[in-house]
Amino acid sequence: MTGCCSLSPQEDRILNKLDTRKGRERVYGIMDTFHMTVPHIDIQRAQYFTESMKTTEGQPLVLRWAKALKNVAEKIDVYITPNSLLAGRAGQPGRYGILYPEIDGDFYKVVMKDLHKREKSPFIISKEDTDLLLSEIAPFWEGKTYHEHLNHALPEELRTVTYDDNEGLKSKFVVSETSSYRSALQWVHDYEKVIKRGFLDIQAEAQAKLDELDPMSPTQNWDKRPFYQAMVIVCDAIMIWAKRHATLARELAAAEKDEKRKAELLEMAEICERVPAEPARNFREALQCQWFVQMFSRMEQKASAIISNGRMDQYLYPFYKKDIEEGKLTEEQATELLEIMWVEMAQFIDLYINPTGNEFQEGYAHWEAVTIGGQTPDGQDATNELSYLFLKSKRDFPLNYPDLATRIHSRTPERFLHEIALTIKDGSGFPKLINDEEIVPLYTAKGAPFKEALDYAVSGCTEARMPNRDTYTSGCVYINFATAMEMTMYNGRMLHYGDELIGLETGDPTSFKTWDEFYEAYKKQHMNLLSKAFLQQYVVDCLRPEHFASPMASVLHDLCMKEGKDLQSPKIEGGVDYSYFEFLGYGTVTDSLSAIKKLVFEDKKLTMAEVVEAMKTDFEGHEDVREMLRNAPAYGNNDEYADAIAKDIDFITQVYAEKYSKERGIHCDVRYVPITSHVPFGKVVSATPNGRHAWTALSDGTSASHGADHNGPTAVLMSNYHTKNMGMMNRASRLLNLKLSPKAVEGEEGTRKIMDMIRTWCDLHLWHLQFNIVNKETLVAAQKDPDSYRDLLVRIAGYSAYFCDLSKDLQDDIINRTEHATV
Repeated sequence: MTGCCSLSPQEDRILNKLDTRKGRERVYGIMDTFHMTVPHIDIQRAQYFTESMKTTEGQPLVLRWAKALKNVAEKIDVYITPNSLLAGRAGQPGRYGILYPEIDGDFYKVVMKDLHKREKSPFIISKEDTDLLLSEIAPFWEGKTYHEHLNHALPEELRTVTYDDNEGLKSKFVVSETSSYRSALQWVHDYEKVIKRGFLDIQAEAQAKLDELDPMSPTQNWDKRPFYQAMVIVCDAIMIWAKRHATLARELAAAEKDEKRKAELLEMAEICERVPAEPARNFREALQCQWFVQMFSRMEQKASAIISNGRMDQYLYPFYKKDIEEGKLTEEQATELLEIMWVEMAQFIDLYINPTGNEFQEGYAHWEAVTIGGQTPDGQDATNELSYLFLKSKRDFPLNYPDLATRIHSRTPERFLHEIALTIKDGSGFPKLINDEEIVPLYTAKGAPFKEALDYAVSGCTEARMPNRDTYTSGCVYINFATAMEMTMYNGRMLHYGDELIGLETGDPTSFKTWDEFYEAYKKQHMNLLSKAFLQQYVVDCLRPEHFASPMASVLHDLCMKEGKDLQSPKIEGGVDYSYFEFLGYGTVTDSLSAIKKLVFEDKKLTMAEVVEAMKTDFEGHEDVREMLRNAPAYGNNDEYADAIAKDIDFITQVYAEKYSKERGIHCDVRYVPITSHVPFGKVVSATPNGRHAWTALSDGTSASHGADHNGPTAVLMSNYHTKNMGMMNRASRLLNLKLSPKAVEGEEGTRKIMDMIRTWCDLHLWHLQFNIVNKETLVAAQKDPDSYRDLLVRIAGYSAYFCDLSKDLQDDIINRTEHATV
């Protein structure tokens, strides 16, 4: 790369090989042991979980799950990373992933042999472990997994849009279920509860609930007794696991020759003997307690986006403040402890065995969000010293863990906003921004208590959770609406799938005389996919309680404890069920409809036959047609013509969602968060009427189509604003990526520009915003010479990943996003 352009701090560090290690020798020492290595699979969680489940068949599922977790806690190997000050991991040293055979153990024999060879996010597994997995673990689960049940349960009319094989391993990428490669959606625990009370007290509450049950009541003995028994057992499980780490720390200390390390290990032993059983007394104990809960929860279930960290600057702050004031802790020591957590966190890799799941989230995706900022439950600004410390750490210690999320509201302090802008300018994609002005009133309108809505935590890509109010856990459906566009052009068919009728036969588009006829045909295809998605999701919701339980998550949830119901239960009294379905290809569809309306039916510069013929050839020999289509009014430019179409598509989608959400008793809302799925979903979609080439990526979230946004980033924000149906409630997150050149935001003036943009975004009540601030030349150079750019971080969806860990298709997608040179 030439030195002709301005560089982001991240680019400067990489290109000029700047040293960031001074003062962080311990943290980098841990990171050097695993950074950029291919992860291994640790099978022990699967082994001991299965071992227990074999002995408890016929018992209530929540009780079986708690017993299995206790068996894991008693038998799984425990480790303390050399030089670390935190104890607890779910698998072997280095980068590792663990298995959940209850979800997908039926096809281990099909995929395990190739995991180390796959292009996207490979894993290594030893021959010995593979043999054990295939001879003892997988056979037990064959015929019992959730994946098999769903695959066999779907009616044929759903299978034709869901799977492209008999085994249900390969997605059709039209209406894709996501529930068969995770046991829960993203989740946030009430960490403050454990830190302040400890599991002994929580266990006593569960035991008291158990003792209060009427011994003569058949319903209480059948429905509630197993639940509370499971709560008592799972509290034992995590306390046993923690105490085993205390024993290990003492053993390591006895063998340690370095006196400083010996003292550290003995202190770790004392801490692990106390937490999480008893309340934390200081910052370090609080952090260790949180870490134990976070890691043990990963052994409990495969949450889709890993267990998020919640509002760390809120529940840790009293301990931080007290220790600082008493002289027991310095800012530097607190930073080191937090950064040790980040490098420990970076060793756990969310493993996707299912090939489709791996397509959906490339680059070893992770979303263990740490939420900072926002408001307190009484509506005051929540920013404190820890909030600033998290931002400073992100700038000083460039790592893709954790996924830092910042809540913004209309009264966010100027100083905090300035620090946020400086962190964004670093160029590694942190933090992502979430808007209180959109989420709090929307959640309140949907039934959340106002104080709890004010106290939400970011979870997953761009979602929000209220730890003691949310109760919906099922993985949700992804709908490729670009296929509805293609099926409108080919009478219910797609070129990728030949003559197979996938949608509705809405007629030959060349026979349509008016725009209204054409748009009506599109809407029929659109609604057909929606109806398939809602039916598919209802099947999912009905099947999952037969396969999954979450005793650890349940014991930390007030409503579960009160009602005596596992979190995976269909309906918990007092809970608010926030679900979603994914809209893929928003900009692609909008721009395609806009081009057809403008060029074919209004200006009559093209005939429908000319458009169809150009699409069939992927515009080869029809470059002039493609150029006209690409220059039609497009979403992302604050163009009333295109935005009106986008708003109407959102409107008809929400109208349907409102009607059938009521039928299900769940808020099933339209969401625009593709993660990386817009790339594989685009591979089944041929050329589209907006001039997009066949088999290339679809538009990303509510971002504009690649290269379609010509009027700057503010116009992109305004298009997002003008296409929202503010008077409707069946809406969820709108992921918005903006890519800026470092030149556009250099200096203090550039920092102020980012601050102004954030204020504007907040005032417009848009849900989400995140930035890539990197030169296109850097990305192109990194693609050609990955060894020189191994540490280059980029923002993908709701997470950042190392650019060189991504497939070429996803790298191209990021390269081709519009880079705004002015703000």
